[in-house]
Amino acid sequence: MSDGPLHRSSIASLDLIGRGKVRDLYAVDDDWLLIVATDRLSAFDVVLPDPIPGKGAVLTGISEFWFHRTAEISRSHRAGAPPLEAVLSDPADLAEARGRAMVVRRLRPLPIEAIVRGYLIGSGWREYRATGSVSGIALPEGLREAGRLPEPLFTPSTKAEAGEHDENIDFEAACSLIGPEVARRVRAASLDLYRFAAEHARARGIIIADTKFEFAVDGDGELVLIDEVLTPDSSRFWPADEYAAGTSPPSFDKQFVRDFLDTLGWDKRPPAPSLPADVIRKTTEKYREAERRLLA
Repeated sequence: MSDGPLHRSSIASLDLIGRGKVRDLYAVDDDWLLIVATDRLSAFDVVLPDPIPGKGAVLTGISEFWFHRTAEISRSHRAGAPPLEAVLSDPADLAEARGRAMVVRRLRPLPIEAIVRGYLIGSGWREYRATGSVSGIALPEGLREAGRLPEPLFTPSTKAEAGEHDENIDFEAACSLIGPEVARRVRAASLDLYRFAAEHARARGIIIADTKFEFAVDGDGELVLIDEVLTPDSSRFWPADEYAAGTSPPSFDKQFVRDFLDTLGWDKRPPAPSLPADVIRKTTEKYREAERRLLA
């Protein structure tokens, strides 16, 4: 992996398909893509101007770990992929990609985000206070902020373009977007993945409060886990020894950045404000601590 933070990748030997909030996508051939996890950080669906050093490598390392550990629950887009060295022959390209890039199967993502909540926090907490439910699922009265839910909930959302905001939807709306049968399979896989990961993480001092999965369906109709999985970008990770219901706990994820941005009076629309050096440094430390614990 090249030295220094990477805000935009530049893999010269492959055609760039597009840049997401965090990842840059390159075409390998008709069957495979190269996904480069940059050090960009998005908050409130807006890409921030300052990269977080080492973040892309952390996301890649954690995702690779989970793709391997959860293969019996859901096949991933990494299954059967050629090694990085087989698709990048240029030494400069390989140096930039190593440690932060994955070769993945070329699939069309389903148009929903598969969110699982084990605890009541964030938009779920706000919705519960307003309606007593989350994504159309009625919950008992008297639950507290950051409180553990009676059972993990599948609460899908739409996918927003850069600069726009995701919208929570109920299961019926998800069925209308991807079909009832696929929606049921996505829900079952998401809940199984969450339960497996939550048990693993809890034994290592991390509570996974919630997380987001993404899926595709391949040409054989099989559900495939794609993108990233159970990272500090896609999840809320809380230190178990500091957890207490009734307040937003400290975290090993980008909630630290969200909390800082909330102090600025920013309207959560582009352009995003710059981050101070100490916020960048502490965010890097949090991401690396999550990786250290989960992969132990």
